[in-house]
Amino acid sequence: MIVFQNETVVVFQSSLYQTTSTMIDAETSLLLIDPGWLPEEVCEIQSYVAAIRRGRPLYLLFTHSDFDHIIGYGAFPDAVVIASAAFTNHPAKDFPLKQIHDFDKKYYLKRSYPILYPEVECAVANDGETMKIGNRMLTFYLAPGHTNDGLVTVIEPGGILVAGDHLSDVEFPFIFDNYESYQKTINKIKKIIDSGNIELLIPGHGSVTNSMEDIQQRVNQSIHYLQSLKQSEDCEDALREQYEFFEGMKDTHLHNVREAAKKEK
Repeated sequence: MIVFQNETVVVFQSSLYQTTSTMIDAETSLLLIDPGWLPEEVCEIQSYVAAIRRGRPLYLLFTHSDFDHIIGYGAFPDAVVIASAAFTNHPAKDFPLKQIHDFDKKYYLKRSYPILYPEVECAVANDGETMKIGNRMLTFYLAPGHTNDGLVTVIEPGGILVAGDHLSDVEFPFIFDNYESYQKTINKIKKIIDSGNIELLIPGHGSVTNSMEDIQQRVNQSIHYLQSLKQSEDCEDALREQYEFFEGMKDTHLHNVREAAKKEK
């Protein structure tokens, strides 16, 4: 369903993990970000794109290679794909595809499009690389830590921060790559936000916000959480109070604790 909409930005949210997919009308082109999750949700996005496309080029941006974020790729076969160079050079591309197939088999789901790993035409290798799409300028920042191939994007005009799996209001940081890299990424994102140019935050999971107070709070919460892992603080009670779905994420928190401990060794 659509959870945010203005003149040029539409954000869809899945019933699963409150995963977001974003459509940006760039006047002469369209930019679609992380289309997913369930088959009927991808079909809804397909239909929306078809209704407004009017022959315009379609660009598809992937924030990282987690299977829930690439699951809709095959539904847009003529899109120009943008992702990080690490995404392009994923050493085990069959793994997220197996996760998709396993998920669909478990829940008896059928899709009207093929399950494929995205073929990237525009690979981002360095912070600060830019790309013009229609009337929008995209500035990219590498964001390892959650995964090694994360990408955070600032889109102007509009001050839109596409954060991938960072700064969620329903999830604490998920560290599936490297604790120290995640710290550096959050500090990088903090600098982007402190520049004062961000007006809209779109996380990969949870709520979109245009409140600077809310955005700053999410940054501070992420920094505090990472510090608490480093200091081996027992923060489960606080997390349980802050995050409605903590019990479903508890194993990930314990994994994060182990990742932080590795660095200390």
